[in-house]
Amino acid sequence: MNVSRYFAVTAWVLLFGGCATVGPDYAAPKIDVTPSYNDSDIKRSLGDIATKRWWENFEDPVLDELVQKGLAQNLDIAVAIERIAAAQATLRSKGVNAMLSGSAGYALTGSGANNAATTTTTATSLSGGIVIDLFGGIRREQQAAEAQLKAAIDDVGTARLAYLSELIGAYIEARYYQYAIKLTRDSIATREQTLDITQKQHTVGTGTELDTEQVKALLYAAQADIPNLEANYLAQVYAMATLLQTPASELDATMQRNAESISLLGLNLRTEYDTGIPADLLRNRPDIRAAEQDLIAATANIGVATADMLPSLELSGTVSDFGAGIWSFGPTLTLPIFNQGALAAERDVKVSEAKQAEITWRQTVLDAVEDVQSANSAWRRDREKVQLLKNSMDAYQRALDLSMQTYEAGVTTLLDLLVTDRSLATARLSFADALRTLSVDWATLQIALGAGADADADEE
Repeated sequence: MNVSRYFAVTAWVLLFGGCATVGPDYAAPKIDVTPSYNDSDIKRSLGDIATKRWWENFEDPVLDELVQKGLAQNLDIAVAIERIAAAQATLRSKGVNAMLSGSAGYALTGSGANNAATTTTTATSLSGGIVIDLFGGIRREQQAAEAQLKAAIDDVGTARLAYLSELIGAYIEARYYQYAIKLTRDSIATREQTLDITQKQHTVGTGTELDTEQVKALLYAAQADIPNLEANYLAQVYAMATLLQTPASELDATMQRNAESISLLGLNLRTEYDTGIPADLLRNRPDIRAAEQDLIAATANIGVATADMLPSLELSGTVSDFGAGIWSFGPTLTLPIFNQGALAAERDVKVSEAKQAEITWRQTVLDAVEDVQSANSAWRRDREKVQLLKNSMDAYQRALDLSMQTYEAGVTTLLDLLVTDRSLATARLSFADALRTLSVDWATLQIALGAGADADADEE
């Protein structure tokens, strides 16, 4: 058979050998989700919110600056991005690159014996091969690699959301403790004023030493709360410093600027937020998208395992000693016979892994719906609680102002004043705690919706 006939056979195999693709084709699974969230009347789509910079609703320039810095340099996000590079390299190794093999060689050999001249011989060779994708196993491998690349990209969004949750959560906690310190110092100032009045009354004989000591005890109790609040504040600063890879001293200095004016009211209590519908999560939640890509890859791997059970064909050839024109070329057909049991078992493993991937995807969707409903219900009720506690705090403040006036005039007893003072201090801290919870739950809702998953650190 001459060379032209071999090449004709090759062309025929390449044209017709790779028509079949074994294994199931991926079909997106169906899942029934409620048309709207419980505790919500919204029934319209939210649209794409992956780039929404929702933390700017807090109207806090310091927070905006820290988030922008963190998104650009967080290590967890950097690792997730690096996994994309690995997935891209894996994809490049599939498809045509997986079908081709070959090498070129050159040998220089010296030989001789005692009392004999040394001789040198050379040999050159070129060999190559191509695997014919008879049943689509290589194409399925490429499909799996493409899905894994997309999953790696979605994993970056998941890492970004996790980072936003950690950083903004720590920031809210730090601001809460700063606010609690401010409120406690306000209480201290009030009690110092009460102590001054009591001491003056004791001096003129209208008050007693017991009155003075009771006020001192209340004052010292408030002062004793400051160190614990400061320690808790610094713990949050250290957590943020780790996330931001920033010296804690620099971050503390940034947080201390205008600390006395902190009110935790950056989030407008009248803010409304459209939660959209549960179906939006399939598009907006990166963990759901990644879970589906894992399912696509697992489905493709069934085809890979099925193709391994079928015959394989490789065309290979060599050319050596180019001057002499020595060559060889031909197909190799491999039939897996004695290992069919093991190959069938491996295919069954891939079928099971695909079923597991689908179950994981379904559970991820259900968990996401639960996340949104829980955060939304909590946030809606947080607003009611905050407003009521604010009313309570304002009422106690007015009561204390009146008590101070009547006590100084000798109308109200010290006991009544101290009770009102303690009640106001408690109401203030309860209000601050409710504001903290409101802010955390609102941030949790944004994370649950997938908002900000694709936010760019350089986006304006």
